Amino acid sequence: MTLTLRPISRAEHLAFVGSRSSVSHMQVPSWGEVKPDWRAESLGWFDGDGRIVGAGLVLLRPLPKVKRYLAYLPEGPVIDWHADGLERRLEPMLAHLKARGAFSVKMGPPVVARRWSPEAVKAAIADPAAHRLRDAEPTWQDSRAQALADRLRGMGWRQSEPDAEEGFAAGQPRYVCQVPFAGRSLEEIHGGLNQQWRRNIKKAEKAGVKVVRGGADDLPVFYELYRETAERDRFIPRPLAYFQRMWAALANEDPDRMRLYLAHHDGEVLAAATMLIVGSHVWYSYGASTARKREVQPNNAMQWRMMSDAHELGAHVYDFRGITDTLEESNHLLGLLRFKVGAGGEAAEYVGEWGFPLNKMLHKAFDLYMSRR
Repeated sequence: MTLTLRPISRAEHLAFVGSRSSVSHMQVPSWGEVKPDWRAESLGWFDGDGRIVGAGLVLLRPLPKVKRYLAYLPEGPVIDWHADGLERRLEPMLAHLKARGAFSVKMGPPVVARRWSPEAVKAAIADPAAHRLRDAEPTWQDSRAQALADRLRGMGWRQSEPDAEEGFAAGQPRYVCQVPFAGRSLEEIHGGLNQQWRRNIKKAEKAGVKVVRGGADDLPVFYELYRETAERDRFIPRPLAYFQRMWAALANEDPDRMRLYLAHHDGEVLAAATMLIVGSHVWYSYGASTARKREVQPNNAMQWRMMSDAHELGAHVYDFRGITDTLEESNHLLGLLRFKVGAGGEAAEYVGEWGFPLNKMLHKAFDLYMSRR
């Protein structure tokens, strides 16, 4: 099959996204507006009849002092990764980006290789011989994912090295936690929560925790909790302007693309979170909470409200995003894994992010620059 690639308009890109059941929120046109340090371009793949059969949002980050760019397709492009002739899809993309001044291309095929059920994750955590999730027996795996990895290596692509705290490295997480919703009633999803989750939801309800949806004006309230969370959990927070820009960009594209939830108790906001929606895929994006009044369990109450709303929207997946791959009790991220899996989430491993150095010297120079920032 003959394929051609060319830049596409925002309308063409959105129409293609609307025709797919699942596309990452990082592969919609508005995501480029969330990242002001990057230039964004939408690309489309067309078959011989002129029909669009693939699309990708490319972010271009300039190398200081020279007109060369790192080209990045987070969780994309959206193409048929298992079809014959993968070269016919990726080689025109590389040629186009090289002509645009890219010295290196990075992408993240949205292809799941393996999954572990909540029971399998729980057993792996309890097994003293298991140190990493990747070493545990998966509940499900797709042989096509390994074939895809082999094809990419054969084409000269290089897989990004896994981080010591897998799922929280630079770039997008390789390991995520997802609650399957397709074909399940809300009662069945509630039944998939572990005992601690169900107990905490009841405790929050009894204590009078109220979860409400907020708007753009509530982002500063969310941000104060987010800053407290960043200090407590030892990560560098994004600025408030980032979330305000995200809200404006995503809401302009779709009024219901981004939601904000706030958990109140006795007139005080104890927890807040953002939720992103593209088609039938819903993501828990950013969460924040105070250390005060944890005994009223605002986080469980808030997540259950978000999950309930996602189910009402017809979501097929509620995505908790990144998890750690390590199962060591000493790792501070293990508690977050337990929390997400306790909601009935499956651990899923993607094929990872891949890079193609179009100019090896500039590629190394950029890596050096990033390491010194």
